[in-house]
Amino acid sequence: MIAGLGRRLTPMQRRADADLRRLGFAHSSRIGLRWMLRRLMPEGTAYLNIGHSNLSRRVLRAARDIPGGRIAVFIHDTIPLDFPEFQREGTPARFRHALRRVGRYADLLIFNSARTEGDVRRVMARWNLRAEGVVAHLGVDVPRPDPAALPAGLPTDAPYYVVTGTIEPRKNIRLLLDVWDDLAAAGGPVPGLMICGARGWRNEDVFARLDALPPDGPVRECPDLGDPALAALIRGARALLQPSLAEGFGLPPVEAAALETPVVCSDLPVFHEILGDIPVYLNPQDRVSWAAEIKALTEKDGRETGNGVRRGYVPPSWQDHFNIVLRMT
Repeated sequence: MIAGLGRRLTPMQRRADADLRRLGFAHSSRIGLRWMLRRLMPEGTAYLNIGHSNLSRRVLRAARDIPGGRIAVFIHDTIPLDFPEFQREGTPARFRHALRRVGRYADLLIFNSARTEGDVRRVMARWNLRAEGVVAHLGVDVPRPDPAALPAGLPTDAPYYVVTGTIEPRKNIRLLLDVWDDLAAAGGPVPGLMICGARGWRNEDVFARLDALPPDGPVRECPDLGDPALAALIRGARALLQPSLAEGFGLPPVEAAALETPVVCSDLPVFHEILGDIPVYLNPQDRVSWAAEIKALTEKDGRETGNGVRRGYVPPSWQDHFNIVLRMT
């Protein structure tokens, strides 16, 4: 498995991978981490954490103890605190403790959006904590669509819509299932809905509704598509739908806009920040508005009307992202 992965890396990536493996062989007891890092890490080392993990007091204190070292932490969102009802058991408390530690030890906070920065500042203000911060939008590399990679049997010749992401309460898939029930009850042709994402947590009622769907009906689960197939599916859709109740950034609408596919999404500040006037913005609780918009796009192709699509949209780049991050760290 590791050898196979290595064959897909560039020479520079293989060299970095080898260096990381070499350094990774060093180990210590729980109480010896500080001394190990002081011994192995050069003065001025920057510790960059990008995943909301390993933010324990032990790790952060050890990184702080490197002479001249700096700690930079990438914060994706504050959703576990703002919407605890969407989380797995114990997640809000763990996140709260981690964020407080970050506020005490980090030299720099990196935010994926101005919205996330505002949320983090609001939360940390309750604890009288503040750290230097910078907004660096995530880079978006859009895969090349490959229609040949799509599974056989998907009804892509008729109008259809796509929603992507883990099927969990925050993504609000329930609203789309309700909308499709409304469209079916109204009579007439019902467009397709491709739900592309793995099943997550705390969404048993939605899972039950998905399990009850007829296999040849308009609503289909497509959980295992590769990137080229998913890009092809999005490229051919009447619109990408994103009825999320909360997001820190939101990659699917950005990818869809880059593929020149119309976007219909929740009226969330972060989508306005990243996409401006490209999407059609709707209240994520208003199923009537969503049904009306989908009906209109189905009857009159959104690509021809210009509704929710901009030709030549260029998403944020990784080059811009790292220019900001590396300049600050």
